[in-house]
Amino acid sequence: MDRQQDFVLRTVEERDIRFIRLWFTDVAGILKSVAIAPAELESAFTEGIGFDGSAIEGLTRVVESDMLAKPDPSTFQVLPWRGERHGTARMFCDIQTPDGEPSAADPRWVLKRTLARASDQGLMFYVHPEIEFYLFENPAEPDLPLVPVDSGGYFDHVPRGTGHDFRRAAISMLESMGISVEFSHHEAGPGQNEIDLRYADALTTADNVMTFRTVVKEVALEQGLYASFMPKPMASQPGSGMHSHLSLFEGDRNAFHEPGAAMELSATGRKFIAGLLHHAAEITAITNQYVNSYKRLWGGSEAPSYICWGHNNRSALVRVPLYKPGKGNSSRVEYRAVDSAANPYLAFAVLLAAGMKGIEEGYELPDGAEDDVWELTDAERRSLGIEPLPGSLEQAVQVMERSELVAETLGEHVFDYVLRNKREEWEAYRAQVTPFELKRYLPVL
Repeated sequence: MDRQQDFVLRTVEERDIRFIRLWFTDVAGILKSVAIAPAELESAFTEGIGFDGSAIEGLTRVVESDMLAKPDPSTFQVLPWRGERHGTARMFCDIQTPDGEPSAADPRWVLKRTLARASDQGLMFYVHPEIEFYLFENPAEPDLPLVPVDSGGYFDHVPRGTGHDFRRAAISMLESMGISVEFSHHEAGPGQNEIDLRYADALTTADNVMTFRTVVKEVALEQGLYASFMPKPMASQPGSGMHSHLSLFEGDRNAFHEPGAAMELSATGRKFIAGLLHHAAEITAITNQYVNSYKRLWGGSEAPSYICWGHNNRSALVRVPLYKPGKGNSSRVEYRAVDSAANPYLAFAVLLAAGMKGIEEGYELPDGAEDDVWELTDAERRSLGIEPLPGSLEQAVQVMERSELVAETLGEHVFDYVLRNKREEWEAYRAQVTPFELKRYLPVL
């Protein structure tokens, strides 16, 4: 038994932990959980916990239903929102087949496999996510109007505002679980908030994003509120994104930093951006996986709709933030399309794969966009070689299904499942008769 497993076993005994929740995600990024007793923990480390994989979205077929959840002891944390005298802890799991091989359908394995390819070239991938979400006074009931908890705007200080208390409670809970928070503030929409997690390696960050969503929803329930990561819950208000700051390190050296270069951005960084741009349309069905995601991308309010990059240009898909003198390790690129509902394991995997492809193939970075891309005409954008992102889930799936990069990164099983699942979602959406149609057409037709 390794040192981390021994630490977990001792901690469970010393802190009188009565339940250990084993967490993993399905292909869509929905958190799954099974609780075990402390007596089962040692065998869970050595043998895994068996479950019916065919009952989990996208995991396996009925004829291959037996799967194992193997807890990762490095992710052990006590859950602070469980108020009982006897505590509850959690660990993320790697999903395996009965013979102990990694499951091709496990999103965490998809990311680990992609990170290993970068590691083979001496590179570590780090991500710093800015996660936006809405707080509503009422639960999510389709027949009820959404009521935001306040009418504040960007960076507003709302005296005695619900958002202040909420963010303070959520951040305290996150930090008690070892998840560092860098910033928090009110976002542009009424009841909209943003909490930025401190940068970490991509696997840790993906685990942290899944924990973050759970913490935010738990704190909201405790305060009688409802938290939503839906990309565009209100048509007239900004959507919720997860702008992701990306960097590659060679040991302790930031591979994106080059003193004296334009924007202090290295050739490696420029090729990485070129890869993101070149493959942006192909990966959009992963970074923006729901029908509703495209209401955000094409709804204005600084959401990126066109494939371009810029220095400090918030209308661009990829932004190179302002360099801080003397802080070479802060050099990074920001990918602005990812929304708060994305599966972080798959999203970070395709972002890394696209950027690495740019480095490996030596892609040339096109000229940056210095103007507000939304204000340009279609003719002006075409003259600059700026193409649009997919305008709907249907378009995104059509582009992705021809992508060798996404197929290779996700693996055949996950790739085929995502295509099938998203086609079904689009067909179900297209068949709906919406309140918009009834209001607009029924009185006059």
